[in-house]
Amino acid sequence: MKQGLFEIIENVELAENVYRMRLKGDTSAVAAPGQFVNIRLDGFFLRRPISVCDCEGEVLTLIYKVVGHGTEAMSHMEKGSLDLLTGLGNGYDLSLSGQTPVLIGGGVGVPPLYMLAKRLTEEGKQVKVVLGFNTAKEIFYENEFRSLGTEVYVATADGSYGIKGFVTKALEGMKYSYFYTCGPEPMLKAVYKNTTSQGQFSFEERMGCGFGACMGCSCKTLTGNKRICKEGPVMKKEEILWEG
Repeated sequence: MKQGLFEIIENVELAENVYRMRLKGDTSAVAAPGQFVNIRLDGFFLRRPISVCDCEGEVLTLIYKVVGHGTEAMSHMEKGSLDLLTGLGNGYDLSLSGQTPVLIGGGVGVPPLYMLAKRLTEEGKQVKVVLGFNTAKEIFYENEFRSLGTEVYVATADGSYGIKGFVTKALEGMKYSYFYTCGPEPMLKAVYKNTTSQGQFSFEERMGCGFGACMGCSCKTLTGNKRICKEGPVMKKEEILWEG
């Protein structure tokens, strides 16, 4: 984990209430796809955890959705600098992917899969990507995934674009060696029940500190209690213990 100031070099709206922010600074602590940063915002007590979409040289790309006062404040930032904690979380393990992995993202669970897709395609893997959204106006990064050379499927719940239904509809009959997924918990549960291989899940959770000190995001697993921000947010399918 590192703390440092990052300069805002871009902050643009990609889709309805979804923004891409690019920042320049010391990215050396970002080691794996699926890690996140914690952003300090003036006037707010808690930092905001945002997953890393991409990291190239000194440029960090974050994609976030406006869901509260903090992210609303972020959406209006055009210049200046932000205090970030970087290199948080464990990230995805690429070594387990096999030759034909599928990446499954829902809504703001899509961004961390972009860096993962980039790394896997660089390793020569034949990557499929399934992106799920509620409606066509919420879709983002479809073309960016295609530009990596991945096979992309888009599902919308209302059928306004692509496959009508949820991401599990796109998975029907699909062949893959392994899966990686990120999104809201109902989607993750559905993926768990409808996948035919082992895989890794990235969980979203409200966090206090973001680096394991406050124990506020602990959850039960088959291998004991784990902190989403420290031992997670990525967990393997075989260790997940669903509650409720």
